Amino acid sequence: MGMLIYLNGKLLPEEEAKISVFDRGLLYGDGIFEGIRIYDGRIFKLDEHIERLYFSAKAIMLEAPLNFYDMKNAIIQTVRSNKLKDGYIRLLVTRGSGDLGLNPARCKIPTLVIIASKIALYPESLYEKGLDVITASTRRNLPESVNPAIKSLNYLNNIMAKIEANNAGVPEALLLNQEGFVSECTGENIFIAAGKTVITPPVSAGVLCGITRSAIKDICSRLNIEFRETNFTRYDIFNADEAFLSGTAAEIVPVVSLDKRIIGNGKPGEITKSITREFRLLTRTDGVPVYE
Repeated sequence: MGMLIYLNGKLLPEEEAKISVFDRGLLYGDGIFEGIRIYDGRIFKLDEHIERLYFSAKAIMLEAPLNFYDMKNAIIQTVRSNKLKDGYIRLLVTRGSGDLGLNPARCKIPTLVIIASKIALYPESLYEKGLDVITASTRRNLPESVNPAIKSLNYLNNIMAKIEANNAGVPEALLLNQEGFVSECTGENIFIAAGKTVITPPVSAGVLCGITRSAIKDICSRLNIEFRETNFTRYDIFNADEAFLSGTAAEIVPVVSLDKRIIGNGKPGEITKSITREFRLLTRTDGVPVYE
């Protein structure tokens, strides 16, 4: 039996879960989404993900079709129906079906899709040896255009940078903002460690306020590691002791080179390892239970 997809209030077999070709998510990327992880039967940081979805919805003047409580129950129901203990949830809301015009006022009913499945972003070997990263020539969207704080279905900015990574034969690409400061990678926040300090770009640099990013901030506090949010450049990454990425799908993955400059000793560093250990413990103890 294939997976069941939640679509507008119904759980449907995946082959029957279909949306209109006039859906704004398809025609214009007019919608929002969240990626959420399931660990050992618990949905990690579920409330935080739903809250961020509603923030994104408000920013684009899209009314979510369910309230917070019902959205939470719909997600739990979808995971439970697919009997998942470990996996990945893709939650998305589009403005719904309209016509071929741009006017969003012609869309009356949003589309809600919840997919609960598996994901493997990087092979395990890359977590052990670290990623090689290049800097994309593609720049991060200006906050005044499509603000990167909105987790929208319009991901072409990120995809263009990912194409550059593919062309360079590396797993990831770094995006700079219009001022030349480090923003983030195609789907992850970036951090550097200098001495006993962890530094990450501020949200104002064109950064999604990642759920894993926030968890790392809390972990650093518990480990007595100084945590700073400040602008920095490629030069600072070249000369950092360590670097790593974070994201819901990727979790925490070390970076060992940028544009062929070796970072630190070219291996995952001790701060990265200690934060990773704490994060993995957190994922096994913190979350909304699905089967209780």
